[in-house]
Parts: sequence; C-alpha cells; structure tokens
Amino acid sequence: MTARGGRQRIPRPANARPGPPAPWSVLPPDARRFTIQEVRERCALLPPPRRPELVAPQSRPAAVLLPLFEEDGEARIILTKRPETMPSHKGEIAFPGGKHQPGVDESLRHAALREAREEIGLRPEAVEVIAELDSLGTIATRFTIAPFVGLLDGRPHLQPHPYEVVTVFDVALSELLDPEAYLQERWDMAFPGDTGEQLDRAIHFYLLPGETVWGATARILTAFLSHLTAERVAKLG
Repeated sequence: MTARGGRQRIPRPANARPGPPAPWSVLPPDARRFTIQEVRERCALLPPPRRPELVAPQSRPAAVLLPLFEEDGEARIILTKRPETMPSHKGEIAFPGGKHQPGVDESLRHAALREAREEIGLRPEAVEVIAELDSLGTIATRFTIAPFVGLLDGRPHLQPHPYEVVTVFDVALSELLDPEAYLQERWDMAFPGDTGEQLDRAIHFYLLPGETVWGATARILTAFLSHLTAERVAKLG
C-alpha cells in the first residue's frame, strides 16, 4: 500500500505547532460517506458566500471549481497536480481554476468553468454549479479565491493540459474525512504590508496515498467538509 503523504514543498517554520483534530474526527466510518444527493442537500443550506476578513494588498480575483461525481454510491472529488515547471505552487495539488480575466470572464463562476475546461477538458455544460463557498485570501500569491461546487452526472472523460497539469485524479470524500488523512498545524505568518503583524494561522493538510494536499486547496476542502459534516457531528454531540 502506498504510504500517505507526498513530496510537495512545504515551507514549515521552526515554530510550527500541532493544531486540533478535524471537527469530523468523531464520525464513525459509515457517517463519513456522502452521496451526491446528500452533498446537494447540504450545499442548499449554505449561507451567502463571504469575503475573507484579511485580504493582501493588490490581491487579484480568482476562482476554482470543486467538481464532484458519484461512483459506487459515494461522492468523489476531482483534483489536479501542478507540474514542477510552473512559476508558482510547483508540484502542488489543486482544484482546476485560475485568475479572473476581465473582458473574457463574465463572472468568477465563468472563470472557474473556463479554467476547468482549459486545464482538464471538463465541458462547462457538463457541470451543474450548486454553490459558491466563502472566498479566501492567499498571502504569498495575493489572490482572493472564490470556490464553486459543481456536480457531474458521472465519471467524466478528462484531458489534462500537457503544460498546466501533470495528472488528474479523484478521491472519495470518505477518504478525505478519514481521521488519518487530516492534519492541522498552527503557523505564525507575516501579513503583507507595513505593519509587520504576525498572524497565527491554521494550516491544513490532507495526507493521501503518495500526495499531500495543503495550502489554499486544503483550506477550501476543510471549509467544505466542515459544512458537509456539521449536522452529523451535531447529532453525535
């Protein structure tokens, strides 16, 4: 069996501290499984999306797509791996997405769908966008990212862009919700600007077989999975 975790470059500071377990760590295995219909029902209860409290100066708008489909009665989510030749986020696991292009994109939703088509060959008409999640800001690359949840009728036939994507893979939500997959650390990070302020930030990780999901992708996943599981966790409380 392939060991958990990959070779992603993680700039872990010397003062990194362990964080708490995932809010869904109390769920038994059966409660970590979701169908597409259950994802749809939970997303229908999402509040209106919010912008992040902290946005880096000159932050640029961007959007990503969380594509989900069902197989063997379980929802699975599509992820991509960036090549080592990219100017930023080399070798990282990401959702399809990218910068909003004025004059090209009618909206952030349009940007997410366009990028998914360009990066992995996912046709926009095959995607049913059911929700927009809270935006989040990145510090290093200075983006404000709007995540969109999109449902597919079944496993899609995808064609990764040869220069933008090394590989496309999918993982069951139950695998991401496995307590052995999730790790949180607390890092002190400087916020861009003249204040010199150090922020105590939660850094999320998903240790998958052969790969590590972290950074903005892991933050988006954690917010999404926290909402999906909140009702089931509350029932156990």
